[in-house]
Amino acid sequence: TVESAVERLADAGATVETVSLPSVETAVQAYYVIATSEASSNLARFDGVRYGQSGGHDGDWNESFAESPSSFGPEVKRRILLGTFALSAGYQDKYYRKAQDARAWVRRDFDEAFGDVDVVASPTMPVLPFKTGETLDDPLAMYLADANTTPVNLAGVPSISVPAGRADGLPVGLQLTAGRFEETKLLHVARAFERAQRYEGRRPRSGCRRILPR
Repeated sequence: TVESAVERLADAGATVETVSLPSVETAVQAYYVIATSEASSNLARFDGVRYGQSGGHDGDWNESFAESPSSFGPEVKRRILLGTFALSAGYQDKYYRKAQDARAWVRRDFDEAFGDVDVVASPTMPVLPFKTGETLDDPLAMYLADANTTPVNLAGVPSISVPAGRADGLPVGLQLTAGRFEETKLLHVARAFERAQRYEGRRPRSGCRRILPR
């Protein structure tokens, strides 16, 4: 479905080339180390003393502090625990700093790619949509589903997802990514794709030419 979408872009006037982004294989791991570390650091203020709901236990600060985060959901708690571990003594260099190195690698790969092309096209998701509630008991599967979107976040570049069609009756997204501060170009390409998709299979009226934005 995504390959067909790229062909429609080519029909609309785009030149299609293949680019290499080897760093994206490390992006999910790096992203979740960094994201959970930031969550742990940012949410530490919600201790029931400065911010957040107090855990009660008047006069027993330790018990109150221990129960104050209980209003957080399971996913938030999971990220706080993972982030606290990644930032703990003895593991910060092993995980957090290595993740920051991977982030720099992802950014460098995108910078090199945009030296050759204007926009990078890829599937938005590596798999078809999950069934409702299917990944609630498997957070790893949920994290891995972000394999194509987390590199963009790490690189700090704009991206947009547009409907590309359907596969097995389920929707498929086409992710378009441009260089830093090139949102205007990105939106032009997305609009050109949507128009190409809308007009596909239609024959222009007699005496009219079909004009698509470049």
